[in-house]
Amino acid sequence: MAQTFRSPVAIEIESLSKTYYKRNKPTTKAVDNLSLSVLAGQVFGFLGANGAGKTSTIKMICGLVIPTKGRICVNGFDVAREHSMAMRQIGAVLEGTRNVYWRLTAWQNLMYFGHLKGCKGKELKNRAEQLLHELDLWERRNDSIRTFSRGMQQKVAIACALISDPSIILLDEPTLGLDIQASRTVKEWIAKLSREQGKTVVLTTHQLDMAQALCDRVAIIRKGQLLTDQPLTELLHLFRQEYYQIKVKGYMDNHESSWFDGLNICAENGHTILSGAIANQDVLHGHLTKVRDLSLPLLSVSRIEPNLEDVFTQMVDGKGEQSEYQTVSNL
Repeated sequence: MAQTFRSPVAIEIESLSKTYYKRNKPTTKAVDNLSLSVLAGQVFGFLGANGAGKTSTIKMICGLVIPTKGRICVNGFDVAREHSMAMRQIGAVLEGTRNVYWRLTAWQNLMYFGHLKGCKGKELKNRAEQLLHELDLWERRNDSIRTFSRGMQQKVAIACALISDPSIILLDEPTLGLDIQASRTVKEWIAKLSREQGKTVVLTTHQLDMAQALCDRVAIIRKGQLLTDQPLTELLHLFRQEYYQIKVKGYMDNHESSWFDGLNICAENGHTILSGAIANQDVLHGHLTKVRDLSLPLLSVSRIEPNLEDVFTQMVDGKGEQSEYQTVSNL
């Protein structure tokens, strides 16, 4: 019998829950019995709407928030029992601008975070210089972070996360508030970290086109609970056979749009495009009948490849929770 080889597990989350309390009374269950495994070298998309529990989970992996129950291991080190060793495996860029000290310069930030991670001497300085050159920040290395643009601050945060050359990178909304050029730089860096350096990257983002371009595997959570955890190609395949696009000439008002509940509707160049999951031919013909009743000229009907945004919308809105969609894959 042939032996099967599998990549080692970089992050293992078992039965993780987090409940927040106010005056000793539970107010919010941010994470609810979550179990996940992330293989080494993957770009892992961890997706959900605002308030789904993504950031709470990331903070628990980083050891910044204590779980109500459950267990987290990074590269085999238990975050609760082997905290120091576990944290040396991780570099993190958290949502917002809480990753760097604004009163310090870019160079001082790198020195500070490098020392926290156990780096020192010539090796630390060489690593800092390399990162600042690669992120086009070398000429500003002695300037205070508070004088930097939002995009430059985020670049420094990324450099600080990478200063100890960790094998696991956690990126919580790394492109939030960035312009197109800065977002492109971050995207290129994520691809480089995984494809060229073999690092494990956990990415939370609302830019689903970026997630689709970068991620090997995707987990979607809602209200702290896992909806799906699958390779991206398999997740898209689940929706492939039933996804359609209907294009008509002219625009619809709000009342007319309400006739097509469950479809995404957008206006483009004098046309209206309806797209979404359509269960069978009878449902499709029903939508076409509504188009005819509205006296809108039909331009085209086509079965289309869904993208991650389409799948995400179906899953999170609750229309993708049938058994065929809610398969939680085991590694």
